[in-house]
Amino acid sequence: MPGLVLGAAVVLVALILVRESDLGAPPVVRGADAPAFELPRLEESEGRLALSSLAGRVVLLNFWATWCEPCEREVPAMQRLYEALPRADFELVAVSIDDDPALVTAFRDRYRMDFPILLDRDQRVYKTYQTMGVPESLLIDRDGRIVERYVGPRDWDAPEYVERIRSLLEP
Repeated sequence: MPGLVLGAAVVLVALILVRESDLGAPPVVRGADAPAFELPRLEESEGRLALSSLAGRVVLLNFWATWCEPCEREVPAMQRLYEALPRADFELVAVSIDDDPALVTAFRDRYRMDFPILLDRDQRVYKTYQTMGVPESLLIDRDGRIVERYVGPRDWDAPEYVERIRSLLEP
């Protein structure tokens, strides 16, 4: 009898794990289409931003959180990258997975971030992109395909990253 109960418990746990994961979702890897999403901007008055609204532009999509020290370290370089590239062809989008927008606002103000910040409070988009932690960034080309996934912080204004993005901006 204890073996039957243990077996039933194992099956129940397995069913819960399968139900909670999206086994049918295609992998978010190089060459795959970037999953569509729409999220609210940090400033409610600015509405929502859909990835589809950035079609035709190169996008650096960055997942981060205010409590993440490596995220904090990479923000100044992200801001410099954002300032160095043309808005008409490039967009940097920071997706915060924090629960509290007030913390995100304070972080933005402290680091003078002026690129779009989106709120993913339920981490739905974070999970859709199959991220493994923060910071994690995806480089998306003009056709909406994943070019690269970067796990961990980067010096985004370093020549190799700037040149990589510039190469995608060329017609």
